[in-house]
Amino acid sequence: MDSRPLFQTLHSLAEDNAAFFQNWATETSQRFVAAFTAIQEHARYLEPLLGHFATVYHIFDLDEDTPANGYRSLAQTVSCCLAHIVHKSRYVAANRGSIFFRSKHNCAELEAYCTALTQLRALVYLAQRLLTHNRPGCLFHHEEGGLSEQFLHEYITMHKGCFYGRCMGFQFAPSIRPFLQTIAISLISFGENYKRHQSGLGVAASSLFTSGKFAIDPELRGTEFERITQNLDVHFWKTFWNLTEMELLASLASMTSSQVQVSRALSVPPESFELPLAADPKLSVTITPPVAHTGPGSIQMRLISYELREGQDSEELASLVRPEGSLALELRWKTKPLPRSPFLVVHIHGGGFVAQTSKSHEPYLKAWAQELDAPILSIDYSLAPEAPFPRALEECFYAYCWALKNCHLLGSTAERVCLAGDSAGGNLCITVSMRAAAFGIKMPDGIMAAYPVTLMQALASPSRLLTLLDPLLPLSVLCKCLSAYAGMDPEQSEDSAVEKLSPMNMVKRDTSLLFRDLRLSASSFLGALLEHTGKANGAGGTDGSGPLSWGLRGYLGHPLAQLLSMLSRARLFRSPALTNVAAESIRKSISEATLKPKPASSARESRKSQTCHNLSYVTEPSPLDQSCPPSPSWTPGAPQPGFFLNKDKQEDAAPHRDRDQRLIFPDSFEPLRSDQATPRLHVELSPIFKNPFMSPLLAPDAMLEGLPPVHIVACALDPVLDDSVMFARRLRALGKPVTLRVVQDLPHGFLSLSQLCRETRQASTLCTELIRKILRPEEEAAPQPPPAASLRKHRKLERTCQAGAAQENSAQSRLEGQGGPPGGSAGRVVKAAPGTQGPPAGGSSVAGPPSDPGLTNGQDTSSSVGAVGRGVGA
Repeated sequence: MDSRPLFQTLHSLAEDNAAFFQNWATETSQRFVAAFTAIQEHARYLEPLLGHFATVYHIFDLDEDTPANGYRSLAQTVSCCLAHIVHKSRYVAANRGSIFFRSKHNCAELEAYCTALTQLRALVYLAQRLLTHNRPGCLFHHEEGGLSEQFLHEYITMHKGCFYGRCMGFQFAPSIRPFLQTIAISLISFGENYKRHQSGLGVAASSLFTSGKFAIDPELRGTEFERITQNLDVHFWKTFWNLTEMELLASLASMTSSQVQVSRALSVPPESFELPLAADPKLSVTITPPVAHTGPGSIQMRLISYELREGQDSEELASLVRPEGSLALELRWKTKPLPRSPFLVVHIHGGGFVAQTSKSHEPYLKAWAQELDAPILSIDYSLAPEAPFPRALEECFYAYCWALKNCHLLGSTAERVCLAGDSAGGNLCITVSMRAAAFGIKMPDGIMAAYPVTLMQALASPSRLLTLLDPLLPLSVLCKCLSAYAGMDPEQSEDSAVEKLSPMNMVKRDTSLLFRDLRLSASSFLGALLEHTGKANGAGGTDGSGPLSWGLRGYLGHPLAQLLSMLSRARLFRSPALTNVAAESIRKSISEATLKPKPASSARESRKSQTCHNLSYVTEPSPLDQSCPPSPSWTPGAPQPGFFLNKDKQEDAAPHRDRDQRLIFPDSFEPLRSDQATPRLHVELSPIFKNPFMSPLLAPDAMLEGLPPVHIVACALDPVLDDSVMFARRLRALGKPVTLRVVQDLPHGFLSLSQLCRETRQASTLCTELIRKILRPEEEAAPQPPPAASLRKHRKLERTCQAGAAQENSAQSRLEGQGGPPGGSAGRVVKAAPGTQGPPAGGSSVAGPPSDPGLTNGQDTSSSVGAVGRGVGA
């Protein structure tokens, strides 16, 4: 897309509006002039940068039919911001002379987008530096630390509240933005009342009362959203994301979704069993239950089926059902069970490895069960940080093997099996298939992974720069989830640091603080007394000689005495600045003041060693670089030119340097810095992140060659888009069947929003069609006419079409009898014939996939890009 007309229009409107408001001396007019002047300056520097990106887009695409990568997404985001500024500038130019023109409101809108454009300009500079320093064709920075740590440092210090206020979700489809605003208001209100009340009802009531001020004040909403996302720990996000697990909300969602005859929660006991090998069914392998971290335990699952099938009403399956207190209506089985289906879908839900269950994903799973006419087994794996890697992988692999062994209980013969998952579930689908290949058992016939995370390392990439403005996946939250899954997040759920501040707990806390002060005062008094006594008796001088000094030295050498002495010095020499900091923490919400993050170095080494349990892997040199095709213009070993760093600043910067050691941007540019307290986002460079069962993008070729066909659905504006692109490129380089479908203008996690708007429904339909492609590959090769059941639903329309065709044929006969031109009439009949043979309007066809309105015409079905929603700048 040529961006020059957009920039020309922007410059013209900015100059016209700035010239108009310069004639007015009011404060608002001067703010207008300053905003339009700043917008023009940013546009002048952004135009050549985006033009340069446009010349190198294709290098990072999967193929010419799949134009998608982080550089395109970042340029699309900038263009979308400019389009919003153009729209607002046109409105100002058309209404600035009206008496009903709200000057302050429109000025605030322009200033908000100008601030967003400032931060986006910084992201473009960072992306340009990635483009300069990365290997040709590689989206991720190939070195640990260095540029990735610099990006982490820039993220921590840059201002982000502008993206969560008036500009919330500007890059997404218009139908998504009200929902994102509602989520932001709910998140902030919940964060203010987090840990204040013992009951969830109290938190909900308080959140409802405090939500109004964030709805009417976008700037306050942005500031609080930035503070909460940076300071609260993974347990807060676990609690907030699990609000959808509340019985009332889950039951309402279940009643409004498709009704199925089978929706049962299962609990499978941890028992070993034998499974035949795929190469030789006469041989078998023993599948043992998961044991990592917590030992053997029951595996939780959920069986969903639109129709009752044989085996689903058996006593053996009924013995595995775990009770639920759902308020949703359950359909009673009144018909004879249908035969077992040859298809089976094994689903693994997302949630950052730390939250949610199959209950949160049940609405779209029910729709899948109805549209695919296949049983679905969704796995409720154990969640981090209580059960870090590899517990979830072990449970998912065990559940997959159990489903193959006991498919007769699930109403399926498992002739065709599909693994499907979203986000973290997509990662687990891939790694479960890798482990199945290692065991030599039956592989799934295909994988449908929606926006999967394939690289768990905190490496910089152009799409991950979008975490600065993504309301659903900020970088701070992403890092906390990755650390929790890797077992590096200290468990604080039951710690006193996060206990609920009820009145009794507040009394306990104040009492403990009082006794602590008394102990510190006593220790300081004792130390001063001993020191004074020693000097008065002349026992020992400054050199430490004398009998009393030896006694004191022995006493003070005791660990307890050393601790008391250290605490007393900290108490006596506490500066007033620390007192001010304490007072400032009281001003903030209780949730932040009580949740003090610990440094990552405090993680227990035993947990790190436990995460490698039974998942050894072979280390190969730089597996990430294998997906980067060589470029003729790049010479191995040649130095890469720097873009905006001075020569003496080329060395890698630490993530926590002072202001004098920050990145130096070109053209004397400096992004806006955050006034929030600097959070601690420590992501340790642990070998566990390189484990191929955690980061499949880093897996050796031998492990990836055993994967089945992989179908990936990614979002163009998703911070983890580059994970999907690079993983697809690795599989494509190995000759493995892989497709990548990219939907536009939708956020990460659109499957959970499948019923929200037209765009999410189309994207969910795309996922359904890919699963159908795995289960029924013959339908894609040879489309069949619609089944008779579909035509019977529209018998009246069928008769009408047949009557219309008969009348047209009789009219043709009359024309031929009257000597009319037979060629013209025959042509009209042939043109109308397809309309009579196809399915009637409103009918459904199961035989072939319907035409996807989100796909561009002329694209290859093996790898194409969905254009769901609006385009860039619309």
